[in-house]
Amino acid sequence: MIAFAPPAFAQEAGTTDADDNEIIVTARRRDERLIDVPVAITAYSGEALEKAGAIDITEIGQTTPNTTLEVSRGSNSTLSAFIRGVGQQDPVSGFEQGVGIYLDDVYLNRPQAAVLDIYDVERIEILRGPQGTLYGRNTIGGAVKYVTKPLPQDFSFKIKGTLGTYDQADLVVTASAPIGDLLRVGGSVARLSRGGFGDNLTTGLENYNKDIWAGRGTVELGGYDAPVLIRITGDYSKDKSNPRGGHRLIAGLKSGAPVLDDVYDTRGGLNDPKQDIEAYGLAMNVTAELSDTVTLRSISAWRKDNSATPIDFDALPAVDVDVPGYYFNEQLSQEFQLLYEGDKLKGLLGFYYLDASADTLFDVRIFNNVAGLTAFTEADVDTTTFAVFGDFTYDFTDQFSLSVGGRYTWDKREAHILRQNYLGGGSPVFGGAGVALGAPATNFNGSRSYNKFTPRVSLSYKPTPDHNFYASYSQGFKGGGFDPRGVGSNAPAAIPGQPTSDEVADFLGFRPEKVESYELGYKGSLLDGALNVALAGFYADYTDVQIPGSVACVSQGLPTFCGVVSNAGKAKFKGLEFEGRARLGQDMATPGDRLTFSTALGFIDADYKEYIANIASVPTDVADFREVQNTPKWTASGTLAYSAPVGDGDISFATTVSYRSKTYQFEIPNPYIDQKGFALWDASLVYTAPDDRWSIGVFGKNLLDKQYKTSGYTFMVANATTGALTQTVAPTPIAASCPGMAPLPAGSLIPALGCEGVLTAFYGNPRQVFVTGTVKF
Repeated sequence: MIAFAPPAFAQEAGTTDADDNEIIVTARRRDERLIDVPVAITAYSGEALEKAGAIDITEIGQTTPNTTLEVSRGSNSTLSAFIRGVGQQDPVSGFEQGVGIYLDDVYLNRPQAAVLDIYDVERIEILRGPQGTLYGRNTIGGAVKYVTKPLPQDFSFKIKGTLGTYDQADLVVTASAPIGDLLRVGGSVARLSRGGFGDNLTTGLENYNKDIWAGRGTVELGGYDAPVLIRITGDYSKDKSNPRGGHRLIAGLKSGAPVLDDVYDTRGGLNDPKQDIEAYGLAMNVTAELSDTVTLRSISAWRKDNSATPIDFDALPAVDVDVPGYYFNEQLSQEFQLLYEGDKLKGLLGFYYLDASADTLFDVRIFNNVAGLTAFTEADVDTTTFAVFGDFTYDFTDQFSLSVGGRYTWDKREAHILRQNYLGGGSPVFGGAGVALGAPATNFNGSRSYNKFTPRVSLSYKPTPDHNFYASYSQGFKGGGFDPRGVGSNAPAAIPGQPTSDEVADFLGFRPEKVESYELGYKGSLLDGALNVALAGFYADYTDVQIPGSVACVSQGLPTFCGVVSNAGKAKFKGLEFEGRARLGQDMATPGDRLTFSTALGFIDADYKEYIANIASVPTDVADFREVQNTPKWTASGTLAYSAPVGDGDISFATTVSYRSKTYQFEIPNPYIDQKGFALWDASLVYTAPDDRWSIGVFGKNLLDKQYKTSGYTFMVANATTGALTQTVAPTPIAASCPGMAPLPAGSLIPALGCEGVLTAFYGNPRQVFVTGTVKF
């Protein structure tokens, strides 16, 4: 969570006492006061994030209403993002993300390496609701914009170091310099490290550790008073952190291995391939002022990331459900914008192109069932998308304005999916000695195209410049695709025999999803700027919801797992969001004293109205038994901050409490891994020297050391006489195929895959305390 990073009213970068109603954001691709933007948006300045000791992008989800940003299960740097109930938890190729992540206006097509560490940041903006008429890629749930700092005109040099518990040791060095009047160069290098919160008792590796090298470089030509700015940026990160092992919630059903006392400890034996994540990219942003009213922008980018990730689902030494995996992602994008800003009319026209490839390779090894039984999957999914979009605002009077926008998107998805069973060991791709068992269970090539027009309209009424009432309607769209884990041999054939290619495509494919969103809002600055509020109410109709998942199944007569993707039907989301900041104690005796209280509150009623599932091969509406994942009904936070002069410097203290109500990890409630409501408490104390030459701060995160689950894995099924858990449905009693395993008693949970049982959880960070020092030259 963010202490002293007031949601929705973060100070404008580079200032310390900016009036809240003068905060400038670029949510609509032009500089505007936050209060004037008819969109639910939360903004955090780099200065506020630094004073909070924010570590990575997931922290801002704690103080943003109806927003979940988490490290994906079994990974260190893959992001799971949900806004207002819309998101995507599955990181494999074939599934588009519901929330768009942007790095300096470049859309990140895949969630791998998207847990961005916070350094050298200008601001972060979170937009809630569908975004398609202003941003390069249409995103159905919202957008997170990560904006790095521009280069200053003068020479600058900054060193920031951090030492903390769990052997945390971070160092960030930032420098920039002008070369002549128009050219500037600069960059940052970061070394981010931390010991583990626990240990892997099998491999001896630390669990939940951090081992990252990262850097950014920038060249700027023009800008400031020049009519043209060319900004070329490059970034690189190398994550060599250990595999993130889960904590078993039940004893081993075959080995009897007990549940460990420390939730950050694990026993998973898989460490091949070694965890290794590398991500890098280049971007060129060009802005040219063609006249006093017309500006042309070009955003060109290329990005690539490679991940080697071993995931031990069962979290035991046995090769029960072990999944070594590779992710290879690459993208090339181009965006053009033509912006117009007149007295009455403002807006933009845009064009966007994306060519992206996402290749996922992984084994599923269940040696306990059959010696060396492995299901290897290679899923190569290519995405090509074109879009034209526009959004214009017309001011009828100083009080009334109307915004109208639209987007037409062409999406094409091409997929090659290979599924091959092996016996005698893992697949050759991962160095195994397995021998192919018969023909591939899936060997599919196919493509599909999706076209969609999505409009947006909003009406604003500003009785005075400090009050804005607005109403908006927008549509969102996310293209369909192919399930990379589907098993084509299981596709139902129209006649006895092998299914046709069209039937396999239908079995592996899923339809686009759509949302219609309505929003009423108010933003205001009251009491001469001492109180600032933002209030939004929303309602959304969500149809053809894409629900990816995995279940136990049988392929070629052997137990394995299959991908199952449902277009669930219909869901309705409605809720309220409130964000406020009050400046207290304005007449305090000591000049410069400042006491503020910031709060954020989110409520959402997210409910499936139709959810069709095959129960005993009969389509059945199970909406009454399904929940919306990663969407707590209540999110809330409060930050009390105090700053005062000390000599010629100043000192700042802040404390934040955040709360999230019960969270369901999957659509099917699971009493073992679902997280009940919990609160977290942070605090910070920062001294800043005169002229901001240096600073030192002490930060505490999760001070009460709360243990809370963020995600998990489950492949369990209720035995005959209990309905305690029905996360997956096994076609046969899998335990019966486990050599040497005694029958489990009636009423117990049995493994749907493997023999030990997969019911593991991953946890948020425990208590952390660290000291940060910064020196500027």
